[in-house]
Amino acid sequence: MKLRISIYDKYIFSQVLITTFVAILLFTVVWIAPEMLLNTIKRTLEGLYTVKEAIWVLILELPKILGKAFPVGLLLGTLFTFDKLSKDSELTIFRAVGLSFKRILAPVLLLSLIVTWMCFVTGDKLIPFAAAQRETHRATQYIYTQKDENNVPTLAVVISKFQDDNMENIIVLDFSKKMYSDVHQLSDIYSAKTGITYKDKWVLNDVAHYKINNDGIFTAIEKLPTMNILEEGTSAEDAYILMTYSMKKEREITNADLKKYIDLLKREGLDEEYRYMLNKYLQRFFHPFVCVLLAIMGTLLGFSKPREQRLIGFTIAIGCIFLYYITLPFFDLLAEKGVLHPFITAVFPPFAFFLAIVGFYKSKDL
Repeated sequence: MKLRISIYDKYIFSQVLITTFVAILLFTVVWIAPEMLLNTIKRTLEGLYTVKEAIWVLILELPKILGKAFPVGLLLGTLFTFDKLSKDSELTIFRAVGLSFKRILAPVLLLSLIVTWMCFVTGDKLIPFAAAQRETHRATQYIYTQKDENNVPTLAVVISKFQDDNMENIIVLDFSKKMYSDVHQLSDIYSAKTGITYKDKWVLNDVAHYKINNDGIFTAIEKLPTMNILEEGTSAEDAYILMTYSMKKEREITNADLKKYIDLLKREGLDEEYRYMLNKYLQRFFHPFVCVLLAIMGTLLGFSKPREQRLIGFTIAIGCIFLYYITLPFFDLLAEKGVLHPFITAVFPPFAFFLAIVGFYKSKDL
């Protein structure tokens, strides 16, 4: 069957495209203007940014905004377009010449699939890229615990500060001395001023070694110029990944890296973080398709009677968007705490949206 693109398809596609673009632009301006723009201007006037740097900072903020602007803009674009078509009686003409609702919806669905792809690419590539460009040398604290096959701690590494591959003020607690089958005793404490992370080991410098007896009393203190830890298997590499990603938000990580991080969290037994990140990872695949659902909803809301108030459709649209985004953190929490499986928490919001659209469609006389 040959696909035929009619004048109607081109007309509707172009009209929805223009109004969606305008809605995305307005959403971006409103989002970026109040605080972000003023802070950037203030820092530029203070000499912290050059004009070129200030423009680059604003550009790097765009992907994060567009992640939400795409679905909202598509909803408002379809709603405005079909509401105008309804008020101008053009939809009545389309129906009179035999176009069904599904046929009228076809060019809108095509545009929504394009926006869905753009939304997915933005979350997977553009937002992590922008975050990496804006990433400063952040220093923070981290604790890594190495465990044996029975999930019993054998080594704890406390890092007071770390920037990139460099660490400062490291404390190592050695529990490797086994007293019973399931209990390890603290036998040695190491305190290092600095350290460097490598893929196969961590090297500590200027180390003070405190030996502890069975009663928990220091028996000797010695100085070591250097000391290697986390040399077994992939411990050093895994610890570095966990330490580095601990100070990143999930949106700052690409899909491929996030999947590796999730697998590592599962191996390390960090259940809450694993469930939360798995939920956010699955959302990246399910939630872009909300663009398709919002396009359908905007089209449905646009099918109004000539004298029907336009405010009603826009109020319903804004209410649905607000309800959708405000419930996402609630489902994130349910996944993190293990109340619901991450797959359920990721798929439920768009599925509920789908059911609402089906119900709304059936209530409409189309």
